[in-house]
Amino acid sequence: MLSWIAANIGTIIVSAVLIVIVSLVIIGMVRDKKKGKSPCGGKCGGCPSANACHDR
Repeated sequence: MLSWIAANIGTIIVSAVLIVIVSLVIIGMVRDKKKGKSPCGGKCGGCPSANACHDR
């Protein structure tokens, strides 16, 4: 078991870092959603999807 971990330590570290980054992005998106923030910035003047994005 230890030899397998030693042989794959680079992959394990990179995978752990990616999992942490993706988790932080998802947590940030959930917090923004709860605060009512829009992922696009909320400037709907020239957006072709403005009517589908926000309730009016």
